[in-house]
Amino acid sequence: MSDDRPILLWLRRGDLRLADQPALSAAAATGAPIIPVFFRDSSVDRLGAAARWRLERALDALAQSLARHELPLILRSGAPEAALATLALETGARALYLCRHTDGDPVAFDSLKERLPEVRVFDGNRLFHPAEIRNASGGPFRVFTAMWRAMRGADIAPPAPVPPRLRSPEQHPSSERLADWKLGAGVRHGGSVLARHCEAGEEAAQARLAEFLEDDLRGYETGRDRLADDACSRLSPFLANGEIGIRQCWHAGLRARDMGNPGAEPFLRQLMWREFAAHLLWHAPELDKRCWRPEWEAFPWSTDETRSEIRAWKRGRTGVALVDAAMREMMVTGVMQNRARMVVASYLSKHLMADWRIGLRWFEAHLVDWDAANNALGWQWVAGCGPDASPFFRVFNPDTQAKKFDPDGVYRRRWLAEGTLVPEPTALEYFEAAPRAWTLSPSDPEPAPVVGLKEGREAALAGWHAFRNQGSAEL
Repeated sequence: MSDDRPILLWLRRGDLRLADQPALSAAAATGAPIIPVFFRDSSVDRLGAAARWRLERALDALAQSLARHELPLILRSGAPEAALATLALETGARALYLCRHTDGDPVAFDSLKERLPEVRVFDGNRLFHPAEIRNASGGPFRVFTAMWRAMRGADIAPPAPVPPRLRSPEQHPSSERLADWKLGAGVRHGGSVLARHCEAGEEAAQARLAEFLEDDLRGYETGRDRLADDACSRLSPFLANGEIGIRQCWHAGLRARDMGNPGAEPFLRQLMWREFAAHLLWHAPELDKRCWRPEWEAFPWSTDETRSEIRAWKRGRTGVALVDAAMREMMVTGVMQNRARMVVASYLSKHLMADWRIGLRWFEAHLVDWDAANNALGWQWVAGCGPDASPFFRVFNPDTQAKKFDPDGVYRRRWLAEGTLVPEPTALEYFEAAPRAWTLSPSDPEPAPVVGLKEGREAALAGWHAFRNQGSAEL
């Protein structure tokens, strides 16, 4: 057969860009026609409602970018192994190119050899693959600081630009319509609210990185904790969908550090923390389901999600202003400020003594930047049962946190409407986004605290002391 046989480029969540895309760059370098394809498989259908909504927007933006190169994005439904074999037969493809993911490549490639004699897998969605780095003892890293010290100077390949020429095949295989997938249906009426706060696509990602480097990086170390300032990088939704490459972000941070920008090192540490989370999940696939330290499975967390206190937490009605503001921010925007995430996680797992997995699942359903590894590590770190965790007895006091990181109450006013004469528009958006079944109104009275902060902390510490005295906890 002719060398003009096309290359199938299999794209997944995490791959949806043209720059810093090693599989695409390699395919373009061959001069062969390229057929980009995305499959709606079980991994897509397992995503939470907000993440699926955000994925739809990322796919739409990618399709528009590819169209400018006269390349259609082919959409198919079904298990990738069978769908790839079908597509290879239809197109006469000579090869399959894809990027390696840290959640594994869920296809038995040997079964495709009859249809696709060449399968090439490229690195680039992580700074390094978890299977290929080890600590000083030869095992996987278990402590972030050790990984940071060992890998911060690693030689990371620079990002490649968008290939100058992407060749389209003479005939395109049939494609399903993105609109017919209805990926955003799960958020219902909340989608129109999310859309006001979310940008998607590689162009938006590049603009956000440039804006962050110019305006926010210098003050990043302290600014990312100030709740009202919005000084976080806000790159997480783009990284989750692969609309920007991690290597581009890393090298941008290195250049800023070399130029003496004081915020560059803290930013690089946060990128490495993302790598640390992926490393842990790779070596412990149950990280999002079971306590990293197995003895903590016996800790007396409540698993009853019907408790009124848990419902109040989910609905942003605990009566603790900072906790409620953060939960509403997530409902309206699909993201939550980083400091706020720690506070609401501590409040649920300690003041309410609720199982951390209740919170993990709620975040999974409502975060547009959801990432399995980051979500699991974050919850286990705060709950005290994970690797390199914050000790359980470190209980965040939401009021103290608010005084320190939102001293003027700007963040809380942005998201809370009850008891306010003229609520801010963002605070009112919460009632537009919340499920109708909750029957919430901005004219509702301010909620009373479901648990006193002092009493909740004391109950949590009493539970921890009892657990420790049983000989279960590692101290």
